[in-house]
Amino acid sequence: MSVKVEASHDGIPHNKVMAIGAVISLVSLYIAIIGTVIGVDYLAFFGGIAAVGALIWGNSTIKKLCSYGIGTGVPSAGMLAFGSGLIALLFASALAGFSIWIVPVAALVIALIVGLFLGWISNSVLNMKIPVMTRSIAELAAVGALALMGLGVVATGTVSFTGIATIEILGVSVYNASYLGAGVIAVSFMLGAIALQHPFNACLGPGEKQDRTNMLAIECGFLSMIIMAVISFVFVSLAAAWISFVVAIIGWAVSYVKYVALSKRDAAAWLDAKPFSDKEE
Repeated sequence: MSVKVEASHDGIPHNKVMAIGAVISLVSLYIAIIGTVIGVDYLAFFGGIAAVGALIWGNSTIKKLCSYGIGTGVPSAGMLAFGSGLIALLFASALAGFSIWIVPVAALVIALIVGLFLGWISNSVLNMKIPVMTRSIAELAAVGALALMGLGVVATGTVSFTGIATIEILGVSVYNASYLGAGVIAVSFMLGAIALQHPFNACLGPGEKQDRTNMLAIECGFLSMIIMAVISFVFVSLAAAWISFVVAIIGWAVSYVKYVALSKRDAAAWLDAKPFSDKEE
């Protein structure tokens, strides 16, 4: 038996947040794909915006799932989301050989199927008996796939399996130094999973507010994008890497300032703490 405990009353319903996050993520990925098709990589920064959109959706899903008293399960949910999403990402990116346009939607569909299966196991085999478990795990798997794909686009400028599994060095295609072969995808995995699980964990409590938690999710998304933009200097053109880096810095700075302002709004009182002084007073 599970008991639902509302963290806070949300101003925007979950289904609306889910739709907004999914649309932002998919539209941004397709804009990045347009860049791939026309042979330019300076639209790769849209991959970071896709990841931010997915994280907004995932943040709302985690809040909904964890309202059933599994607050300590938030980190596990983040890891499960990206583990499931990774499976969908690899299968979908291989479909780019047929058409690159089907990759984002294929990743979304495959992730939902994998998530539904894992959700069914959680509820029916492990007997967790949480009413929203199956749907939430499916949503988190989709979020993981879209966020991983977005961060990968920032780093490599493409969603195709060939693009993430090989890199051209002196005219020779090399696997060991690629996004997959060098293990850079593991960095994307951890950055995305932490960005997904941290906002609700950090804001959890009686005073949790939807806009503040969402703003922290956006800030964490752009923070992850900064790291991927730095990594992208290895894989994409210098112009594309600088554009991604500048967009990520601006996005992070704006969202951080807004998050601090919302935190001060919601605090009972706040004090500008000073560093410890070495001198005894």
